[in-house]
Amino acid sequence: MELHPLKVFLAVANEKSFSRAAERMVRTQPAISLAVQRLENELGEKLIDRSAKDLLLTDAGRIVLEFARRFENLEREMETSLAELRDNSAGRLAIGANESTSLYLLRHIQSYRRQYPKVKVQVRRSLSSRIPSQLVDGDLELGMLSFDPGDDRLVNTVIYTDHLAFVVSPEHRFAGRDSVTIGELGMETFIAHNVMSPYRDIVLREFQRHKVPLNMDVEMPTIETIRRMVQRNEGVAFLPRMCVEQEIEQGVLREVRVQELAAVERKIRLVYPARRALSYAARAFLELVQRDSARP
Repeated sequence: MELHPLKVFLAVANEKSFSRAAERMVRTQPAISLAVQRLENELGEKLIDRSAKDLLLTDAGRIVLEFARRFENLEREMETSLAELRDNSAGRLAIGANESTSLYLLRHIQSYRRQYPKVKVQVRRSLSSRIPSQLVDGDLELGMLSFDPGDDRLVNTVIYTDHLAFVVSPEHRFAGRDSVTIGELGMETFIAHNVMSPYRDIVLREFQRHKVPLNMDVEMPTIETIRRMVQRNEGVAFLPRMCVEQEIEQGVLREVRVQELAAVERKIRLVYPARRALSYAARAFLELVQRDSARP
């Protein structure tokens, strides 16, 4: 099988249009349609439901799409490897991280860019739950997680230990306190993150264990919006300490210790495939992070 028809099919599936795929590939629409038909004939399966108003893939089409994406990733890896043969410091590095874990990358990327200015670094925002499969499939080389994926196809190393911070506005009734008990939080309005995480589950379980109501009347999509709501004294929140470090230093947020949750650590892990060789760019980044994380 030739790779070109797969590339054409991938473009059609991504663009959801034969005409837009033709524009993207600088080909005529009939040529694009013919390439897809030849691929269907070769595979003996219809890949696109042409009876639908919008472009829809058949079950076979969805399977072929998945493999076409893998071929594309392999081709990209090949191009990166060849670039590294020509220039030992060139290439591309794709790292997956969610909104909060991407913060832990900043100082490492700054140091890495100084040493390897020719490497193109791309941090892709991803749901933490999807990063392990993206690493296994080759969509990412490295990933940042705040939990152990528990997958023997992946290697993970702890690069930072943070904790959940209970934060309030300077105007809040707890702002002058060093600590509170979990029983005192039953009347508070919590601004919650609407993305599930192991740390949210820990907080929920602890409130349930102490039979204290956890009033999550407001849910927000980003840590930034949660932070602003708390600053305006619209509620309180548990957030990763690093995500509110600057605001605490500036005095626009106050951290108050919750005695029953004081020991909740948040371990940040750099994760990579166990059975696939890392590119030079990824290997260099991994070594840099491990070296920096080992420093006191």
